[in-house]
Amino acid sequence: MSDTSDNREFRIEHDSMGEVRVPAHAKWRAQTQRAVENFPVSGQRLERTHIEALARIKAAAAKVNAELGVIDEDIAAAIEEAAAEVAEGRWDEHFPVDVFQTGSGTSSNMNTNEVLATLAGERLPEGRGVHPNDHVNASQSSNDVFPSSIHIAATAAVTRDLIPALARLADSLERKSAEFSEVVKSGRTHLMDATPVTLGQEFGGYAAQVRYGIERLESALPRLAELPLGGTAVGTGINTPPGFSAAVIAEVARATGLPLTEARDHFEAQGARDGLVETSGQLRTIAVSLTKISNDLRWMASGPRTGLAEINLPDLQPGSSIMPGKVNPVIPEAVLMVAAQVTGNDTTVAVAGAAGNFELNVMLPVIAKNLLESVRLLANAARLLADRTVDGITANVERAREYAESSPSVVTPLNKYIGYEEAAKVAKKSLAERKTIREVVLEAGYVERGDLTVEQLDEALDVLRMTRP
Repeated sequence: MSDTSDNREFRIEHDSMGEVRVPAHAKWRAQTQRAVENFPVSGQRLERTHIEALARIKAAAAKVNAELGVIDEDIAAAIEEAAAEVAEGRWDEHFPVDVFQTGSGTSSNMNTNEVLATLAGERLPEGRGVHPNDHVNASQSSNDVFPSSIHIAATAAVTRDLIPALARLADSLERKSAEFSEVVKSGRTHLMDATPVTLGQEFGGYAAQVRYGIERLESALPRLAELPLGGTAVGTGINTPPGFSAAVIAEVARATGLPLTEARDHFEAQGARDGLVETSGQLRTIAVSLTKISNDLRWMASGPRTGLAEINLPDLQPGSSIMPGKVNPVIPEAVLMVAAQVTGNDTTVAVAGAAGNFELNVMLPVIAKNLLESVRLLANAARLLADRTVDGITANVERAREYAESSPSVVTPLNKYIGYEEAAKVAKKSLAERKTIREVVLEAGYVERGDLTVEQLDEALDVLRMTRP
């Protein structure tokens, strides 16, 4: 049935609440259309990886349901074929439901059921229909399917995208650490001069931060990869045949290659989303690490005349619409914004994760949106930072060494010869008279008095040696 009012074509679909007018081209049906009309909130839809995860569950469920005699084999095969197309991204435009919807994700689960029912029905002989609830959603509930889809999507994104991107960044930083191993510079604490370090030591520290971020993600993966699938409505598994959950999870794991397991406790897995909250916390920690690294790079590259100018970042684009020749640290700035977004996303995930009432969390879609966005942003930012910035960094070796040698903190190794208080006097005089530490020590007569020899003075003021005591 069609309606051409307002120059648009529609068809009439129905559900348990009655008739609904649906765009004629749409693969979705009545419940999806109700959600589109009920939730015109943000215009943001599910992440691509999330749609894929829902399709993977439906394909596996159809296969297992056929094996267990719950649905006919020809219907199951048609659902599997349709789900494969959805997983590939061929029908993303038919997933129009806003992220801000019913807290269980029921609208998006039904959107998936309806699209697959339509696509599967097109594969079967006329009159052989596929029902979104009775066939596609058989042995399932939104309450176990939707959270499982978040865990699957997040596990895939972390293992396939984020961890490799972080490894790429760590590799880049480690190469620079080796390249800069002999580049001595002034250390800094409280943004004030401190005893010397090498640029390589600093970059090695950055690489370690990123490597530890990978370790943190890997430590969270066992909980992230646990699925509540099979618990159906409240965790009891009502309307699910024996063996269904284990078989479906094994099939999704086989199809995706992900280390997915069945929840050890379905009531924990259904009522709480602690595994997602934990993972989001690890993402926030990685964001904090990238903030420290990016800010250090900006500081060290500041200048070129009135900043530190210890390193040079690659010139990528003009930095000002009014100041000719100005170039800014654009990639580190973009990474800093990503880190800020991820930190905010984590706050949302934490608040939403606390919204588990009895047997169900009712903020699932917003958890999914923020967690998956954080993974995607961090992966992109890590690759950009490695490829567009770190790989191209060069050191201003002489300037860095000049800072190290002129820092009053290089007086520190003299403590054992002339004592802390005398060394402090030397440092203050060096600053006041703009002389080197060596000049002040010689003028003050410490060598003549026998407090130390010239050889001991030279050794004590060897700034590179100070980095390897």
